[in-house]
Amino acid sequence: MVYAYIWGSHYMIRNGTVVLDVKWGDVNGDGTPDQVYLTGNPTGDTTSSFVQNIQLVVVDGRSGVRYTSQLKDNAGYNARLFLGDFTGERVDNILVSIDSGGSGGFTYNYIFSFMKNVFRELYNNEWFYETYSDASVFYEDNYKVRIVNRSLQKEYILDISKRDPSYLSELYDSNGKLKKPVEGSVMGVSGAYPIDLQGDRVYEIWPFQRVIGLYNADTLGYLQTPLSWNANTSKFIPMYQWASVNGNDTN
Repeated sequence: MVYAYIWGSHYMIRNGTVVLDVKWGDVNGDGTPDQVYLTGNPTGDTTSSFVQNIQLVVVDGRSGVRYTSQLKDNAGYNARLFLGDFTGERVDNILVSIDSGGSGGFTYNYIFSFMKNVFRELYNNEWFYETYSDASVFYEDNYKVRIVNRSLQKEYILDISKRDPSYLSELYDSNGKLKKPVEGSVMGVSGAYPIDLQGDRVYEIWPFQRVIGLYNADTLGYLQTPLSWNANTSKFIPMYQWASVNGNDTN
């Protein structure tokens, strides 16, 4: 059990270490709820929201034994937990989410299994990006942007003709022809969310990636790639992928 006292907006347990989030659920498969929590070390005064040395901790609800797992990316903001079954074994898995706080808007997301009191990492954003994000973004004539994802053998065409005229005039001549070759980028994961798309009480994980144009703040749209667990390969695999854009005002 965690014994703590209030420090700022968190609970301090020892030597500047605070509890960032707590959840209860059976994560080891023995039928008894376990306590799952995140700890970390704030780097400033009580108003600071940046935390480093974030760790995942599970206290076995039956034995009281405490288990700790280190996270590769273990510093950021708004560290939080979600417990849910991602594998179909009817036992809660552990989703850890941390906001990087950088200009790219990236997040760090991990899914762990803790069956029989053993941590096993099932998902992280770095693996997803390296496996499914071999992609390019090309501006084309007539105010179009082509996204090509070679990992999934998919391509998408975005219509940017409604963008601000000053933006378009930097890229195109009066006939809609590109003045010179221009490329954008598909960024890393800016959020990975649990969702039960199939209504079977087994969650999928849904990563979002920004598609950017001329600069980081120039968001053209998003790639959305919901992933479901495949028991045969013991990996998450894409169900499908969408390219989505923000709507334009009709006024």
